[in-house]
Amino acid sequence: MSIKDQYLVKQEPFYQAQGREIALYEAAYAAKLPVMVKGPTGCGKSRFVEYMAWKLQKPLVTVACNEDMTASDLVGRYLLEANGTRWLDGPLTVAARIGAICYLDEIVEARQDTTVVIHPLTDHRRVLPLDKKGELIEAHPDFQLVISYNPGYQSLMKDLKQSTKQRFTAFDFDYPAAELETAIIARETGLAEGMAAKLVKVGQAGRNLKGHGLDEGISTRLLVYAATLIKRGVDAGDACRMALVRPITDDADIRATLDHAIDATFA
Repeated sequence: MSIKDQYLVKQEPFYQAQGREIALYEAAYAAKLPVMVKGPTGCGKSRFVEYMAWKLQKPLVTVACNEDMTASDLVGRYLLEANGTRWLDGPLTVAARIGAICYLDEIVEARQDTTVVIHPLTDHRRVLPLDKKGELIEAHPDFQLVISYNPGYQSLMKDLKQSTKQRFTAFDFDYPAAELETAIIARETGLAEGMAAKLVKVGQAGRNLKGHGLDEGISTRLLVYAATLIKRGVDAGDACRMALVRPITDDADIRATLDHAIDATFA
């Protein structure tokens, strides 16, 4: 199996479009434009990118960004071995060489001195300098850079520079409307739509508390977790507390409020 085949998305991921994002992404890819996907936790950003890689039949190289990630983690480094040193490409370099979609998930978690290495790949140059190796890589024609982040967690310390933001086209994602979210949960888990609709109602109760004690609302991902537990025979109330409430808050008052919403919904 070639390295390119290793990164192909083999099976179609389930993704339910909310608007024209699929056609717009295809246009951006055809024009060789980088893409930025913004939205709250668990609203489908990563699933969308995975789906587009499958639809376009392009390899997908995903990097989960973190504050300890260095430029070398992205582009590569020399490794010391018994017979000397060997260069090892990083994920960004691999993607640029083979013509993959490189997805940098939660880009704001990375240090700003790390993210600047992507700049030459996001304009007309489409090159990646490997300074330590003395090599300049011209990105494969199929290469595309995609980044994502959650604007709700922006701060002065964790935000993208304007010099980075203005290199990308962008999509705003949000949680789906209730009817659509109900259909997504039912399709993803096989749960009856009536029960899925009740989960969505609990989710919306949690989202109404965002900014009033909760940093982030109950995500579609967590609703899918709750539905999965219910499908396996777990009591609906227990599943909701386990998947929707306990992961997002330790505040006793907020827990009590959400527990009450669960009891009222599934009474």
